[in-house]
Amino acid sequence: MPEFLNYLGNVFAPFNFSILLLGTAGGLILGALPGLSPTMAVALLIPFTFHMEPTSGLILLGSVYTATVAGGAVSAILLKIPGAPANIATTLDGHQMARQGRAAQALQLSFLSSGVGGVLGVLVLIFFTPVLARWALNFGPSHLFWLAVLGVTVIASLATNSMIKGLAAGCIGLWISSIGYDGVHGVHRFSFTSHLDGGIHIIAALVGLFAIPQVIDMLVRSRGGGSGENMSKTVQPHSLLQAVRQVLSKPRTLTIGSIVGIVVGLVPGAGGQIAGLVAYDQSRKFSKTRETYGKGEPEGLIAAETANNAMVGPSLVPLLTLSVPGSPTAAVLLGGLLIHGIFPGPSLFTDYPEVSWTFINSLLVGQVLMVVLGLALARLAAKVIMLPEHYLAAAVVVLAVFGTYSVQHSYSDVLIMATLGGGMWFFEKYGFSAAPLVLGIVLGPIAEQNFVYGRTIAEAGDGILPYFFGGGLNIALVTLIILSVLGSAVLEMRARRKSSLVVA
Repeated sequence: MPEFLNYLGNVFAPFNFSILLLGTAGGLILGALPGLSPTMAVALLIPFTFHMEPTSGLILLGSVYTATVAGGAVSAILLKIPGAPANIATTLDGHQMARQGRAAQALQLSFLSSGVGGVLGVLVLIFFTPVLARWALNFGPSHLFWLAVLGVTVIASLATNSMIKGLAAGCIGLWISSIGYDGVHGVHRFSFTSHLDGGIHIIAALVGLFAIPQVIDMLVRSRGGGSGENMSKTVQPHSLLQAVRQVLSKPRTLTIGSIVGIVVGLVPGAGGQIAGLVAYDQSRKFSKTRETYGKGEPEGLIAAETANNAMVGPSLVPLLTLSVPGSPTAAVLLGGLLIHGIFPGPSLFTDYPEVSWTFINSLLVGQVLMVVLGLALARLAAKVIMLPEHYLAAAVVVLAVFGTYSVQHSYSDVLIMATLGGGMWFFEKYGFSAAPLVLGIVLGPIAEQNFVYGRTIAEAGDGILPYFFGGGLNIALVTLIILSVLGSAVLEMRARRKSSLVVA
């Protein structure tokens, strides 16, 4: 019998299961609030675990982590405001489905695909941890740089109307990411005001770019201005059984999302936002209905939510086996382990088998609870879009300000959020999209910092070219980048040819 099964019963102990249930429900609610990322949610709960047993404390933190990632899809679908960076890709088709009156269907597909990806990710954590931990150690600055570049290749495909506008928005995002204090060289860049000295935090940018344009459009429409795209105020009922069949009928999309999520999750520092966007892009390229992506295509939603939840389990592999946190949330979990005197490493599963295996089993059971509670939440959450738009706009503003300010307790973040949002509303009138701009902001620091670190290492060794282009992993990543660029170019040419034939 596999060792993890010996400790499965511990998860169902009354207190542990109650903690798991409470953490999952709370995580779904916290995830649905714009600005409250999984990292922040877990960090806020660390003090509550001080007087708990180590096992119960980790169950609480782990359940909140997994549920918050899935819960972020609620605001992404209903309000076009990602609950966390990992839900950026969810907005692209999920919100369009909600606009068409298919909010219930979108939420059902989101939680079901999140459950599939989450379970597969935890199973990878259970069965392949030792092997994958050694593989994750191979990732250095050069590999992380190429991974960020691979993410940049997705930018063009995120703009459904114009590839050029998508690239332009992505470049603006890359520039915005360079604003503020440069931690490598110790200089200030583009700091035109003291409010920009600390740079632009991703949460402030995320909330501002997605929430504020929505608020302005809501207010304009509520005053009868007729600006913006009309949103359906009805919620079409959708059978849960039909949603299950729809998810299971997309094995290719589930496979792409799961593989991308697992691989990206293993890479320290990559994050769910890269997993969701890369999976969305690859699913679109392999889809027979790629022209419907961005217009309410369920495949796009399924790919994004499968990937960002599949990365949760693998992101803990470097933490549990090597004491190397693979993400900001994993770093907070490391603090939770150390508080209880548990030191992750190769001997974790032999020195603390009950704690480690019960924690991992709780992640597996928590995925099932997340689906059940999420589907129950979906029935109520879908009715949010039926509220009058001026009430909805006021609620979004409150959440946006609260979520932005709570990250760093900074008034400057709120000003930056409002400024970026106002500018994005203006740019949207000319056909620009927020998604590629946010992707540029997310990937800019990853690419720049790892290039600088890699160049420093290379100059002390064999040189830049051998360091960045040598080795099987570098070659594989560069090959994927070339294929991604060529794939985007071919799809663009086919779309133009098809549109010219239709016009003719």
